[in-house]
Amino acid sequence: MIHEIPLERRTLHGHFSIDLDPILRIEPGDSVRFETIDAGWGMEGGGLGGRDRPRWPDRHAAYDSGHPMIGPIEVAGAQAGQTLAVTIDELRVGTYGFTDAGGWPSWLNERLGFVGGETATLWWELDADAGTARNQHGWEVDLRPFLGVIGMPPPAGGMWHSTTPPRRWGGNIDCAELVVGSTLFLPIPVDGAMLSLGDGHARQGDGEVSGLAIECPMASAQVTVDVREDLELGDPIARTADAWLTFGFDEDLDDALAKALSSMLDLLEREHGMDRREAYALASVAVDMRVTQVVNTTKGVHAVLRDDAVRLA
Repeated sequence: MIHEIPLERRTLHGHFSIDLDPILRIEPGDSVRFETIDAGWGMEGGGLGGRDRPRWPDRHAAYDSGHPMIGPIEVAGAQAGQTLAVTIDELRVGTYGFTDAGGWPSWLNERLGFVGGETATLWWELDADAGTARNQHGWEVDLRPFLGVIGMPPPAGGMWHSTTPPRRWGGNIDCAELVVGSTLFLPIPVDGAMLSLGDGHARQGDGEVSGLAIECPMASAQVTVDVREDLELGDPIARTADAWLTFGFDEDLDDALAKALSSMLDLLEREHGMDRREAYALASVAVDMRVTQVVNTTKGVHAVLRDDAVRLA
């Protein structure tokens, strides 16, 4: 079954919390269709005039200080400790996007010599049919859209958890590999799952070094949500068209890498019955370690095992 979620104030929120009421209850295997606004809470606008776009009305200064997300969506029968599978069925970008540099992250600006608080913005006109983005300088890139935020609230009580850092239950993962056709697997932290989605990106490089991708609304998006009782995870993993991905998040990049690699060793043991130390050796040959992002307080690393990287007996 496909559920249509309208874009309205009732369906939007800008923080994670177990205290938020669900906007929709679905069955495992159902799909949801929705649209999103950009990360700056812009209602509309477009192209090179995007800087003048209006803002969403009645935005709460604290609870809506993060990414605007659709949800929460309750999944019937989902229990804490199980695994949520979110498959990206469709993503169609809106007409505009923007990328800032110089404001965030401050630690990286300092190392690059960008001080004084000055910023630069690239304004993008997006052509979903042509699959391209062109900015005010005439620079053009191909689109590779994905949702930056797919996740569930921390199990801890309290009215407000920031959308900025990624967590083991998902959230602001910002992985450019999670395009249409990919499935993200997340440990479920609370009964009902309470899934939220948003933060449309038209394109992003690994690292998201300036703090922003091409931030954009999604004119339409569809995901299919299922529950896996046979897959127990400590951290997120993903399946793309041609690879397995495992993720690690930590304020320390070394620790984030170690977590992503450990999850990949778990996957090699689970999927291929490998000895863990031998899997470690194979990973050095066949697994790519990539910096997902370094700008969301908690850094992210994803390990990538391409299907053609090794031929298994």
